[in-house]
Amino acid sequence: MTASTLAATTLNDRAVVRLSGDDVRGFLDGLVSNSVTGEMPVYAAMLTPQGKVIADFFVWADQDDLLLDVAANDAGALIRRLSMYRLRRPITIERDEALAVHWSRAAGQGAPDPRLPELGWRWLAAATAPATGYDEHRLRLGVAEAAELTDLLLLECNATELSGVSFTKGCFVGQENTARMNWRSKVNRRLFVVPAEAAPDRARAFYPELGLAVVHARIDAIPADAIIPPWLAPALAPTA
Repeated sequence: MTASTLAATTLNDRAVVRLSGDDVRGFLDGLVSNSVTGEMPVYAAMLTPQGKVIADFFVWADQDDLLLDVAANDAGALIRRLSMYRLRRPITIERDEALAVHWSRAAGQGAPDPRLPELGWRWLAAATAPATGYDEHRLRLGVAEAAELTDLLLLECNATELSGVSFTKGCFVGQENTARMNWRSKVNRRLFVVPAEAAPDRARAFYPELGLAVVHARIDAIPADAIIPPWLAPALAPTA
């Protein structure tokens, strides 16, 4: 049976990075925005010391190894950054070419997306035929990812509302500024999905074939036609 005869579920713009070796959970837990010591998968991000996003990803367990489901364009930068923090620890960090990321809107293999159940189900396996409809599906739910987030502060990317950050697990790279923004409720700008025609000059990501764009906007000047999904609306409500 060839890949073309199998279910069309592979996300070709994603890659899998494998971490193996000495206590990889403890190693990764001290670096990324979410806890990776419990149930998997989890959604997390690697940040600069200033709290800006380098890459967002999903973390899966494979016995003692960890697998990161990350945008293929971000995989190299993520491997380099993790390797920088590895120092002399006996840990291997490399792409796993035998595995691909799969997605389906309906329940089935794998696990529901930890950001939002409506986003569908994800799993890791050998590649099949390419999936269709993923980007439009997530964007119409108001969810940005990958290059749409790069160089923004984590909480501006709606990471709290999408279960991408833990404020109780202890330190991680970029934690100080991220925690300060949270406790002071100082998230003044956020990512929003808008109709493409509304943001041709200010879009961080532009999808003319979908009629959608991702913009970075102040919450006191939210674009009038922005998609405001139920999961995001409470965070935008005025505070007393």
